Amino acid sequence: MREIETLSDNWRPLQRVTLEQRRADGSWQTLKREVYRTSPGAAVLLRDPARDTVVLVRQFRLPPFVNGDPAFLVEACAGLVEPGDDPAETVRKEAEQETGLRVRDVRHVFTLYPSPGAFAEKLHLFVASYDPQDRSGQGGGLPEEGEQIEVLEMPMSRAWAMVQAGEIVDAKTVLLLQHLRLGG
Repeated sequence: MREIETLSDNWRPLQRVTLEQRRADGSWQTLKREVYRTSPGAAVLLRDPARDTVVLVRQFRLPPFVNGDPAFLVEACAGLVEPGDDPAETVRKEAEQETGLRVRDVRHVFTLYPSPGAFAEKLHLFVASYDPQDRSGQGGGLPEEGEQIEVLEMPMSRAWAMVQAGEIVDAKTVLLLQHLRLGG
């Protein structure tokens, strides 16, 4: 990399990176690209295998809003992994804050880059079991973080029908639901 310029450093840094890239023909090309330097994230899909239900959340998301799409997305619980934290612990904490449920049997599914064309975010995806008796609170997120989260419990079949109808459009959630549908 030749140069990294910070364009904005509000919630997370937005940087312009200048680099030299060798092309297939052996020549060099200078590229300038912006990258949004987000922290690693972690998400978990909660499932009650005895009742074949899942717990999802609905919350406001600015990017769909500015695109003119519905701003309240249905998603799996997720949050940023703080430096030094374990992603599995992050999903346990986020599940309890967002849904009011303590999860068990947290299992890592995969780690991926959800949008590597412009975002440096690395996302750790998990599935976990829950039981309605494991309720520790109401959920709803943390008001001091601007969260206003609606908790949704539904049959797995209803969640997948929402994907097919375009009512669930969040990539991490679609991937996790598909994983469970494939027997994961």
